[in-house]
Amino acid sequence: MIKLPALVLASVFFLPGLGKAQEAGYPTKPIKLLVGATAGGPSDVIARLMAQKLSSALGQQVVVENRAGAGATLAAAMVAKSPPDGYTLFLTPSAHSLAPSMYEKLSFDPVADFESVGEFGIVPLVMIVNKSFPANSLKDFVSLARAKPNSINFGSGGNGTSQHLAGELLMSITGIQMSHVPYKGSALAMTDLLGGQIQVIIEPLLSALPQIESGRVKALVVTAPRRASSLPNVPTTKEAGMPELDVSAWYGLLAPAKTPEGVISRLNAALNSTLSEPATKASLQAQGVEVVFGPPKLFTDLIVSEIARWKPIIKKSGIKAD
Repeated sequence: MIKLPALVLASVFFLPGLGKAQEAGYPTKPIKLLVGATAGGPSDVIARLMAQKLSSALGQQVVVENRAGAGATLAAAMVAKSPPDGYTLFLTPSAHSLAPSMYEKLSFDPVADFESVGEFGIVPLVMIVNKSFPANSLKDFVSLARAKPNSINFGSGGNGTSQHLAGELLMSITGIQMSHVPYKGSALAMTDLLGGQIQVIIEPLLSALPQIESGRVKALVVTAPRRASSLPNVPTTKEAGMPELDVSAWYGLLAPAKTPEGVISRLNAALNSTLSEPATKASLQAQGVEVVFGPPKLFTDLIVSEIARWKPIIKKSGIKAD
């Protein structure tokens, strides 16, 4: 029998305990939060807000790193390949669940290569039309579109965006035919909606709100389960008789696969504690984000269900990433 030196034997038995000790003391150094967007955009603003709040909750600085490109898949790939120690996290947008259907090849699995920390917010969308458009409800809109196929142009901030997919879902549910007009950003789409070049956008609530309040566009429905607090008189799609048209952008946090359970629990507790604070809720709502939170499994289940939900719609419409 081979005899190991006493020092080696001691290290063999000590290492598991050391791992547990490190896990219990987590975090002991700054944490990187990767966001797949450029500085100054909505996702970046939300990432910096969450980094600030989590820094206080965890007692260590959370530093935002912008890794924009390819629908946030570059950032996701970097996190998937990072050490599973809890010091590299991914600010996960809803586009994460679309990636496997929109990109022919991904260097990561959107579920298997990650551990969920938790979801933290949803961004409701609102269906808006030009103020001169002759429809004041979702039912009216569908009737007009059905009577004149392809006479309505719907805009979006680009192929594969939440606005684009919401329009595709509407066509899939109702059988109507509209023409999609992709723009390089929502601002350009909004300009053409106001000018009458397109007739409808299903837009994130925050960016649509100023135009709704000014009366320059009409809000038909909110594509979320609950009415928006800032638009209490606008019905939900469920109230309008189309519960299937439930489209919201969402955000959460992911860590690399095999991150220790104790580290994930610590991060989830810090996240939920932060989201329970009225100041955090108010700050996120100011960015158009409605707070949600819960255990990590709920976020995993959301990602899995969203991948399954959007795959046939993306395949049918032939959407490919730009």
